[in-house]
Amino acid sequence: MSKGYLSLVLHAHLPFVRHPEEEYFLEENWLFEAITETYIPLINVYDGLVRDGINFRITMSMTPPLVAMLKDPLLQQRYIRHLDKLIELSEKEIERTGFEPHYHGLALMYNERFRQSKEVFVNKYNCDLVSAFKKFQDMGYLEIITCCATHGFLPILGVNPAAAKAQVQVGVESYTKAFGRPPRGIWLPECGYAPGVDKFLRDAGIRFFFVDSHGLVHADPVPKYSVYAPIYCPTGVAAFARDWESSKQVWSAKEGYPGDVDYREYYRDIGHQLDFDYIKPYIHPDGIRVNTGIKYWRITGDTEYKEAYRPDWAREKAASHAGNFMFNREKQVKHLAAHMDRKPIIVAPYDAELFGHWWFEGPMWIDFLMRKIVCDQDTVELITPSEYLEENPKNQMAVPSASSWGYKGYNEFWLEGDNDWVYRHLHMAAKRMVELADKFALQLKNNSRNTLARRALNQAARELLLAESSDWPFIMKTGTMVPYANKRVKQHVNRFTRLYNDLLNGTIDKAWLAEVESRDNIFQNIDCATHYVTQGKNFFRKSVKVQEELLNVCNR
Repeated sequence: MSKGYLSLVLHAHLPFVRHPEEEYFLEENWLFEAITETYIPLINVYDGLVRDGINFRITMSMTPPLVAMLKDPLLQQRYIRHLDKLIELSEKEIERTGFEPHYHGLALMYNERFRQSKEVFVNKYNCDLVSAFKKFQDMGYLEIITCCATHGFLPILGVNPAAAKAQVQVGVESYTKAFGRPPRGIWLPECGYAPGVDKFLRDAGIRFFFVDSHGLVHADPVPKYSVYAPIYCPTGVAAFARDWESSKQVWSAKEGYPGDVDYREYYRDIGHQLDFDYIKPYIHPDGIRVNTGIKYWRITGDTEYKEAYRPDWAREKAASHAGNFMFNREKQVKHLAAHMDRKPIIVAPYDAELFGHWWFEGPMWIDFLMRKIVCDQDTVELITPSEYLEENPKNQMAVPSASSWGYKGYNEFWLEGDNDWVYRHLHMAAKRMVELADKFALQLKNNSRNTLARRALNQAARELLLAESSDWPFIMKTGTMVPYANKRVKQHVNRFTRLYNDLLNGTIDKAWLAEVESRDNIFQNIDCATHYVTQGKNFFRKSVKVQEELLNVCNR
């Protein structure tokens, strides 16, 4: 019998990037790369484990923007076009590297990989990868949880409770539509928690969420079992915390597995290395060099010179590292079990895109780990958070501390000099959204769903939600693709503002509204009356003094 549990949690998320107005849009590659390098490899791992009778357990969040993009017919067709280009390029690489044995074998590997990706995407799952993940959930191996509507950072958006409520409830509705049942858990964007956030989760029917380690360690009162058992908030919603020790083994740039010298080098791609005229048909039409996903080199070490990648060496390392991770969890669980009156749970959460995209061998490592834990030992058992709560329905009550898993562990990463300008606009737009919903509440109640005013109101809600994505301030802070992030925030806020003015003035432009609806087509079944109507209550007057002062600044 096992002495404790491991809960592996993968957070799968990308911002909503869809640009039908352009034939080729650079940032759409974020999705295409993630499908080829992370999502399809994970599906292949899960299929292999099921085929071999491995009784594994993994938890994954799939955010509403990611689900919407994976189900979008335009993006599905563009992904097939993307794959066809990669298959063509890999065939040229097979010919080009004919006299270079190391690279030739890798070109053959990539060609097979791209062809197999197309087979899985087009023929096996009919271009619908969401249905693939749903299949594993329905079989009981995978627990899929939801996230906020557009990954909005709740500790800051919560200045307006209606904005935080909408982020949570729309996320729950999106999940329910995609997976056919309400979600049990939620991934708080950036693990961002502040006391009171759990009330929005409770009202939406959520049973559990995750915080970073210090969110539980500094809870009030201090949890008896630290991060190795969940706590219940006063609302009855459970909070699980990240185990820092297991996370460090994977995440740490210096000590983590992905930095091993035998793994594939991420930062050297033929899209940047080969002759421009040769590679031009496979990069951006404007000649901007981009990653193709074909990388021939291994990490080698802290040197500019990189040796050829050896898949056999990398596979051996992935197996060895999976065994090491399991060994450390065994020792950890045995120690914890000796000091607890229940089986401890070690929660190991990671960004899903780490596995395959950043760490090429990551899905292979997961495959080895699942098989080793199920077959090679009996100390640690795999479990999902829902299963743990069913087995342990009684837990200590405490209030987690404000926290996130960003830089320094609090809100600084999403509210500092490079990105703080966005919030005055977001708070004002949220206030105006409540104003619109209240003003048109009676009309919304009495008129059919297809009235022009209802369409405009619902589109205003979409634009507000898209502007609230935490991805934009994250990008501004990291300094990558900043012009695009700035453009997206301004674009959505401007569209919202025009809709706000047009609704109040009765001057809605049908053609313009239809165009915006076709571009920002996420949450097609949204009903702003459900999320923003306050029946005349002014949420701002109920905010604490600090929130009132912040809003006064935002209104200047």
